[in-house]
Amino acid sequence: MKAKRNSPVEVVRLFNDCISRRDAEGLSELLTEDHVFIDSAGHAVSGKNACVDAWRGFFDAFPDYYNVIERMETKHNLVAVAGHSVCSDIRLHGPALWKAIVVDDRLAEWHVFDDTEENRRRLALES
Repeated sequence: MKAKRNSPVEVVRLFNDCISRRDAEGLSELLTEDHVFIDSAGHAVSGKNACVDAWRGFFDAFPDYYNVIERMETKHNLVAVAGHSVCSDIRLHGPALWKAIVVDDRLAEWHVFDDTEENRRRLALES
């Protein structure tokens, strides 16, 4: 019997739950080997191990950080996400957009965007 597959939206929800719990091992299980994380400034970290290490450092630096997902739009394996981040560090607190690419139940890319009209159009998240 074939194992039940998660939808791309469910993979994003699981990923976000791991961020909220600061669960680096859980994140590791959800990432492809060639996973790429891209921050809102366009800086990228490539490779599952490097990304998990980066998340561990992030969790240590910002222990109260979490994301609130308010809306998701999907097109095939791309999930565009609108919401906001909560953190005592004001630089990380506020509205945000994310783009996820899901391949075979794993997250291949997580891209953070500033919440601007242009980025909402780019991600098809216009209000």
